[in-house]
Amino acid sequence: MSMNDSVIITCALTGAGDTTRRSPHVPVSPEQIARSAVEAADAGAAIVHIHVRDPETGAPSRDPKLYAETVDRIKQTGTDVVINLTAGMGGDLVLDADEPLEKGALPGTDLVGGLARLPHVEDLLPDICTLDCGSLNFGDNLYISTPEMLRKGARRIQELGVRPELEIFDTGQLWFAKQLYAEGLLDDPSVFQLCMGIPWGAPAEPEVLQSMVNMLPTGAQWASFALGRMQMPWVAQSILLGGNVRVGLEDNLYLSRGVKATNAQLTERAVTITESIGASVATPAEARERLGLRR
Repeated sequence: MSMNDSVIITCALTGAGDTTRRSPHVPVSPEQIARSAVEAADAGAAIVHIHVRDPETGAPSRDPKLYAETVDRIKQTGTDVVINLTAGMGGDLVLDADEPLEKGALPGTDLVGGLARLPHVEDLLPDICTLDCGSLNFGDNLYISTPEMLRKGARRIQELGVRPELEIFDTGQLWFAKQLYAEGLLDDPSVFQLCMGIPWGAPAEPEVLQSMVNMLPTGAQWASFALGRMQMPWVAQSILLGGNVRVGLEDNLYLSRGVKATNAQLTERAVTITESIGASVATPAEARERLGLRR
């Protein structure tokens, strides 16, 4: 295993977390998200990872019209950047700890089947969409993605010709993603995102990342990220283990202690780290080639 000499940088622009109240830089409307995408691309991101939000409330949304407007605004600028749309929304289940069956799903639940998480992918055919590869105690709530949901979702993404980015939050999910590959539901090259530090998934510890990298299929393309203050150390950590990187306001709001960041600033910092340790920053064209994306 050797250091990655040409690093694909992804910028995750806004996410679905309750972050809009904590930083004025988290983009909310399609116009703001698109502008932030262009700024991140100009700063060196080859890929932008996109969630959308309700423009009125800032709450996470699955509205295909918001995705369509955001992507259209990016494309209208002529910016050369790889589009990565989340397909992870629709897995949230909130239960009462004492009477889960009696009280059923509580407010905050947004749980649909695997195919119902894909209408915006069907409409827009992005370069990449995500596939969250298992259920998880995601903070205080549950994220639900059953094996059959994943099989159906992977099969449909494959039929659409979109490259799935396999979101891996723990080692069991990596095990199952390899099973999808063995069943022929994933095409080469497989693309993994190792997601570290999300309570209660894989902790952001170097030896855990090393173990997960050791489990990857031969020839897999991969990146990893960690939350909060570990975001920038994880840029170096990923590169040294041969991977690509992800930064952005979905995962971290700060440039330094007490200093709120923009997506462009976080991308610029990732570029600086990449180049300072002797690697180069991959272009969108290079990213498309390595990830096997459509032209």
